[in-house]
Amino acid sequence: MAHSVVASHSVGKMATDKIFGANALAVKAAAQFGKDKVTNATIGALLDDNEQLVCLPTVEKVFRSVPITEIINYAPIAGLPDFLNAAMDHVFGESKPDAFTRAVATSGGSGVLHHAIWNYSEIHDTVLTTDWYWGPYKVLCEEVLRKLETFPLFDDKMQFNLPAFEMKITALLAKQNNLLIILNTPAHNPTGYTVTDAEWDGIINILKAAAKNPEKKITVVADIAYLDFSGERNTCRKFFAKFGQMPANLLFIVGFSMSKSFTMYGQRVGAMIGVTSDADVAKEFEDVNQYSSRATWSNINRGAMRTMAMICADKALYAQVEQERAGFYQLIKGRADLFAQEAAAANLTMLPYNAGYFLSVPSTVPDAVVAKLNEENIFAVALAKGIRIAVCAVPTEKIKGMAGKLKKAMDAVK
Repeated sequence: MAHSVVASHSVGKMATDKIFGANALAVKAAAQFGKDKVTNATIGALLDDNEQLVCLPTVEKVFRSVPITEIINYAPIAGLPDFLNAAMDHVFGESKPDAFTRAVATSGGSGVLHHAIWNYSEIHDTVLTTDWYWGPYKVLCEEVLRKLETFPLFDDKMQFNLPAFEMKITALLAKQNNLLIILNTPAHNPTGYTVTDAEWDGIINILKAAAKNPEKKITVVADIAYLDFSGERNTCRKFFAKFGQMPANLLFIVGFSMSKSFTMYGQRVGAMIGVTSDADVAKEFEDVNQYSSRATWSNINRGAMRTMAMICADKALYAQVEQERAGFYQLIKGRADLFAQEAAAANLTMLPYNAGYFLSVPSTVPDAVVAKLNEENIFAVALAKGIRIAVCAVPTEKIKGMAGKLKKAMDAVK
């Protein structure tokens, strides 16, 4: 028997990330057969049509102009005030909720999720999300002794499944007083689905009904990692206005990340934005989440925070970044549209895709399908219920024919 010296809650933990594992296979194949012979649809990072990692040019220019003393210096635990204000202004745009809004800097979007799970659910509680979800949600829950349960994202009309959502909320609130819900929208990872404004109305009506019991404390994390690649700037932000004037025991947390919006993945900068009708809840939000920051990463990357603050303070720079990002949004959209057209021609069933880095194809044997694709030097990610294709990373030329090959692989392993 192997020796173990870790505490009981850490026994057996091992980081076996399917996404990075699939990418490793693609990298190995590229080294063996040549990059031009391999299609790598695994990693959630934006690559141009030459398969080069993209940094928005104006972001790079501003980042390189930040003084070295500003880059290497400590930042306040809560984050630079200019950055926090810039993050809230950027996220809400014209749709700021009628509510108290407060922000705390985090280590990327993952940091938002960590703090939300730790501070807004009890130990051994169950956290709720959709059945198609980003795998690390489960890891983040289990690391802090929570469980993750799901409800079906889609109904039989391929729309947000409001009845299933309501049923699961009712069942969980019958067992626990705190409920944390994670909803990844717009441009959902892994499907590319965006909850409509009408669906948000239904979601909020269900939440407000559940919050009528004052003993229940409900927190909703809107994971908006792909917000800036989800459509027209003002249209895709309209749903934020719906978060205003909520009951005091219903808190919304918006999870912003610079990773995608400002193409600064490895700088690990995000903002946790609380939206509440209650001043005490707003103050508590700042206090407890700063405390958790001190207890985990302490403070985050000052240089990247300063970069965003500088961009957002200068209308010309900000407009330039928006224009550059819009061009890459169109690039991804063109790739996804091409895949969807070829999927329809090949009778390949896709889940509804509106925008974003990923699209998904349902399958009962996703691992077998991905293994078959690998034989063709096409690499994708096998999820519990299907296959995720990172259209953000596949050049347009390599998208051509991909849907047909995926359909052929699926037919071969039936």
